[in-house]
Amino acid sequence: MSPKRRRFGVLALQGDFREHLAALRACEVEGVPVRLASELEAVDGLILPGGESTTMIRLMEPALDAAIRRRAHAGMPVLGTCAGMILMASLVEDGRPDQQPLDLMDITVRRNAYGRQVDSFEATVDVPLLGGPGPAVFIRAPRVTTHGDSVEVLAELGSEPVALRQGNRVALAFHPELTSDRRWHQYVLSLDGEKR
Repeated sequence: MSPKRRRFGVLALQGDFREHLAALRACEVEGVPVRLASELEAVDGLILPGGESTTMIRLMEPALDAAIRRRAHAGMPVLGTCAGMILMASLVEDGRPDQQPLDLMDITVRRNAYGRQVDSFEATVDVPLLGGPGPAVFIRAPRVTTHGDSVEVLAELGSEPVALRQGNRVALAFHPELTSDRRWHQYVLSLDGEKR
């Protein structure tokens, strides 16, 4: 899979955005920190990183929130990892009522469902789409409790979905940026985006 995107944004309000920027550099793609709606307009796609989902939602300006929703629904590729998956959800079961997710995918999630920080673990996840198994780092990971019919499950841990796709939006319960496996980044980079 050869990347088509050449300028990819990473939401840089909080969390491990630096690791995603490094992963993009390893894929020979320009990574751009995104904090404002104007910065989003200059990129071909967006990564929503791991971190604290409630903090990210609180720090996000309304204009950026609206721009992400608009561009994602127009076809801009988006990758959400861990907290990024929570941001992409349509419903967060244990979320606060004043902090609404971006509603980019028809999924319901529960935060920190795999345990606390001390319960973090690495597992091998089989992903036929990417050519076989790969490492997945789970840190206070969310669990997908339901998903709509238009959502495709790309990988499971046991019998639970941990990687899903809906259109050009991909949500992972784990952190691919904390491994040397760049296939998830390359996969999202290969997706066709909206015409601008």
